[in-house]
Amino acid sequence: MAGDPAIGCRAEHTFHVDDAAIEAFAGVSGDRNPVHLDDAYAATTPFGGRVAHGMLTAAFFSALLAGELPGPGTIYLGQKLRFTAPVRPGDDVRCEVAVTAWDGARRRATLATRAWVGETLVVDGEATVLVPATE
Repeated sequence: MAGDPAIGCRAEHTFHVDDAAIEAFAGVSGDRNPVHLDDAYAATTPFGGRVAHGMLTAAFFSALLAGELPGPGTIYLGQKLRFTAPVRPGDDVRCEVAVTAWDGARRRATLATRAWVGETLVVDGEATVLVPATE
């Protein structure tokens, strides 16, 4: 993104969640909860099957913030999250970040962070970031 972020600016990307992504996230995070990794166990839970780590889905926002809006050099200051529905292996997760506030003097932006599987909202949140100065 060139220039300062404007209120209303949006970026969107769809991420595919497969077994490899879930395994990789479990390995990196150390979260080996069987609801994410064990079909037999997960079948006995209220989900009725395996689900992806909520924080795996949340990590997709980081990719959007650093890669697109506001862009490279962006520093996460905070993130509020509400997980509203499960993400399952094989799902395509459409993530969106949208600028809701901009403090140019402090170079801080607030962005809505939302993710959907199909038409179902799976994550609703808000990020606060420090935006690098533009040249």
